[in-house]
Amino acid sequence: MADVVRVEKITHRYADRIALDSVSFEVGAAECFGLLGPNGGGKTTLFRILTTLLTPTDGTATICGLDVRTQRAGARRHIGVVFQSPSLDIYLTCRENLRHAGRLYGLSSKGLSERVDDALCRVGLSDRADDLVKTLSGGMKRRVEIAKGILHRPDILILDEPSTGLDPAARRDLWNQLQSLRRESGVTILITTHFMDEADKCDRLAILDRGRLVAVGRPSELKSHIGGECVTIESDDSEALAKRIRQELNIDADLLNSTVRIETTGGAALVTQLMERYRDRIASITLSKPTLEDVFMHETGHQFETDADAQARGARK
Repeated sequence: MADVVRVEKITHRYADRIALDSVSFEVGAAECFGLLGPNGGGKTTLFRILTTLLTPTDGTATICGLDVRTQRAGARRHIGVVFQSPSLDIYLTCRENLRHAGRLYGLSSKGLSERVDDALCRVGLSDRADDLVKTLSGGMKRRVEIAKGILHRPDILILDEPSTGLDPAARRDLWNQLQSLRRESGVTILITTHFMDEADKCDRLAILDRGRLVAVGRPSELKSHIGGECVTIESDDSEALAKRIRQELNIDADLLNSTVRIETTGGAALVTQLMERYRDRIASITLSKPTLEDVFMHETGHQFETDADAQARGARK
């Protein structure tokens, strides 16, 4: 499978802050590849580099073999882009938005109408083609953005947090449209996200944290690296409880924020043992199969924090 995207030791700095630290990965043809990470992890910086909007401090990145630093014009012909911020004129119809975009792509009037109709059909909006964008739901507006991104029939569609601001039903619908688009056209999809359920739908993932690539692979493979099951304990004094478990049971118990976390192959038996021994110290205990959030914690030593988590934590202070 040929590489549509190749990133080799990409580093980028903003003054004295390192946003990306020697990141490397490849994305194959017709693959759905996710860049997963918390806000500040480096996803948006990498998105801007791959879409030729930002020149990296060091390293190389290619789109269909074209260097995004030295062959920008050529690389852009292969890229469709959906930005996190809306880019539609809400006082124009869906068709009018796409026709204006098509002219910017240099598409001729002769073939443009056919391209517009085809793009709207692919995202399931043929029946809304002549509706004003301002009358559409948030999910439908996102689908118009995708139609605009595929109008010139790119080899790769790159989307920056496309589900931000959408309700769960609209997020599911958006994802179904992306998967359908990939099946029908063979386009490669690269998506940045902080949603674990979206990341689980990708063929492969690159997990970023504080500018570093901490893991890359299929979601199932990444989760299999964790020892069987995860036990999570909440306690009034998690630090003291973790210390006792390590000393008395010789078990590797990690302290992550306000919880005790244990990776184990015998989860049910361990839960019983912990409850019998430390019942008065345990507020709650949870046994679960490994998730991508567990993978993130395993690789980084801290929890995956979104903006909402940070705001909630700040409100409690």
